[in-house]
Amino acid sequence: MAVSKTNDRVGAIETRGIEPVPDSERHGHAGQMFWTWFAANISILGLPLGATLVAFRGLDIWQSVLVAVLGSFGSFALVGALSLAGRKGGAPALTLSRAVFGQRGNAGPTLITWLSRVGWETISTTTAAYALLALLDAAFGIRRNTVLTLLCLLVFIACTLLISGLGHATIMWINKWATVVFGVLNLVVMGFLISTVDWSKVLDAPAGPASAVVAGVGFIASGTGIGWANAGADYARYLPRAIPGRRLVVASAFGAGIPLVLLISLGSLLSAGDPTLATSSDPVAAINAMLPSWMAIPYLVAAFGGLLMSNHLSTYSAGLTMITLGLRVPRTWAVAIDVVVMFAGGIYFMLIADDFYGPFSTFLTLLAVPISAWIGVVVVDSLRGRTYDPRALMDTTRSSAYWYTGGMRLPAVLGWALAIVAGLLFTKASTSASDVWFAGPLSGTWLGVNGLGWAVSMAVAAAVYALFGRKGSPAPRGGGEPAATRLQGAGR
Repeated sequence: MAVSKTNDRVGAIETRGIEPVPDSERHGHAGQMFWTWFAANISILGLPLGATLVAFRGLDIWQSVLVAVLGSFGSFALVGALSLAGRKGGAPALTLSRAVFGQRGNAGPTLITWLSRVGWETISTTTAAYALLALLDAAFGIRRNTVLTLLCLLVFIACTLLISGLGHATIMWINKWATVVFGVLNLVVMGFLISTVDWSKVLDAPAGPASAVVAGVGFIASGTGIGWANAGADYARYLPRAIPGRRLVVASAFGAGIPLVLLISLGSLLSAGDPTLATSSDPVAAINAMLPSWMAIPYLVAAFGGLLMSNHLSTYSAGLTMITLGLRVPRTWAVAIDVVVMFAGGIYFMLIADDFYGPFSTFLTLLAVPISAWIGVVVVDSLRGRTYDPRALMDTTRSSAYWYTGGMRLPAVLGWALAIVAGLLFTKASTSASDVWFAGPLSGTWLGVNGLGWAVSMAVAAAVYALFGRKGSPAPRGGGEPAATRLQGAGR
């Protein structure tokens, strides 16, 4: 199969933007999704997620492990299922979403997706800068100050820009080999962290209520796979159509599930003996304090590398999302603009904000609602055998087959909007008991207390669109996939 020498080659700048990838340039295998999602989830952010399950939700270690398995594997199986659209349509997730919501109606979900990506990038960048500051202190005795903080932010952002700027082929290559290196380092660090666990406290901890387990699964799902669900197609769009969909789902679930279960479970173990990890404003320093001094450098290198693996994926997707929003620049420039926003967010978290995890949890809680609403609509649409017209996807004028009514497919847009309202009714977002950012009128009910507003949103969106969305989709008017291929793809 002929592969483009300019669009998707390791070490070369990917010149393709959001336009669908033709069959002649499709290549790769399902295993790439395993490495993609493994890379996205080997960062130390999994440890405080696990710590939260024990410190704030009162789960014991066995419940925490169960929650980690269900939340991680389940949410990334969904990511894999949604990535099938990328294999079928050859375009990024939010570009394909134009076929579902209409050229104008897609603007809302796309904007929310970009905000989600920027939020995750800011969190990763901030944590990585903390790691680099601690590394300089441990290796050279250089103490933190404002100038050094800004420099560390810029170093991490420059590394992110280099990888994301080069594009898809380079990302796929780095995901595999760098993940092996940083994965091994993380295993070594985890081994030493396990030796610090106070096992008597862990084994004596009482079990939490069943409702807390349900809430924990929702928290882990919304903090892991749900946040990536609208990016899966971005990395599957170069894959050949012939790859069975089940392989993509399994590869995605296990690629993310393995590192997440290990990290979340370890975070739960650590917090059972010492709750400071869950409340620390600097998680890197909190974990570093648990290790012997000679382990500081390998630990901090692993932390920096793991965060970079996650961040370059998020930044790459953010660039594609900005172009889908209407930014008329090459993909590399979209990535560059995105990292400027990321730098500003890092400055806020490190030099202005007093709390790190309060805004982190609030951010996850609020954005999970509209993203889940998008998922609900898209899942129903995919189950109906959606096909994609490459020309209509890129035609944003009234002549597009995806213009529908005034640029919007009303059942999808209204279903998405109503689902957001329904989800927010059950949502409470706060950094502490006294600092409540938002509280829906039904946030005190069982669903609200257990943090399931995102699940309500997904269910309402799916139900509304299933009832009022017209079955079927516009047939490709040229350049689309052959009829036989469409039928085979819809059946997987």
